[in-house]
Amino acid sequence: MQMRTFHRFSQTAQKWRELVDRRCTHFVELHRSGRWKLYYDEAEFLLRMREALDLAETWSQIAPLLNDHGPSAQADAAPKRTAA
Repeated sequence: MQMRTFHRFSQTAQKWRELVDRRCTHFVELHRSGRWKLYYDEAEFLLRMREALDLAETWSQIAPLLNDHGPSAQADAAPKRTAA
């Protein structure tokens, strides 16, 4: 039962992380294209972008992806085989 609860929490956390990552990508694209000027003044855009980046950092700590820790984390995450 605990493992199922943990798995559900983990899935939910990953979905929130993906959402804030998409939001960051959206703000970066707005910046690159210059379209941010249609929706924000400069100060507000910078504030919203900073908020998005801060949220992304927070969620990367709450719900890290396997490749957030480098290639060794993927090897550690693989099931260990035993002689038994």
